[in-house]
Amino acid sequence: MTLKGKDIELRALEPSDLDFLYQLENDESVWEISNTNAPYSRFILKQYLENAHRDIFEVKQLRLVICLASETRPIGFIDLFDFEPSHHRVGVGIVIFAESDRGKGYAYQTIEMICKYAFTHLKVHQVYANITEDNQPSIDLFQKAGFEKAGVKKDWIFSEGTYKNEHLYQRLTDVL
Repeated sequence: MTLKGKDIELRALEPSDLDFLYQLENDESVWEISNTNAPYSRFILKQYLENAHRDIFEVKQLRLVICLASETRPIGFIDLFDFEPSHHRVGVGIVIFAESDRGKGYAYQTIEMICKYAFTHLKVHQVYANITEDNQPSIDLFQKAGFEKAGVKKDWIFSEGTYKNEHLYQRLTDVL
């Protein structure tokens, strides 16, 4: 099974995820990586959850909840976005919300599972990630998971009065 691992499992969004989603989406410390610049209301997030069942082939994105398998406790989200079936590629973004859940291998397991899912079920040839040059933990994570730096988008992100370069990382499969 591609969405269950040793320590974690990935599952679809549920209405009960509203509070966790609200907390994460309104935490300014993750706004830069999610391209957010304003808070979300519970009403808007509830509507989002009500439509989260829509097919990735229709909406070109998929968000899954990362849960600890032993507790079924949500610890973060992984997103597939900009799905391009005709070009066999999809972007990936991940957030492990609580500092206490980071550095335990959960993100690595999640990346491995989502890549296997994308290569197997979505039939993509590549999964890519956009990572700012100052996000060394994410760079290390994606490199460990077999992603290679493919390019640099110069002055791509404007944050706190300065421009940052964003690196493009790709992981290719040799299976079509």
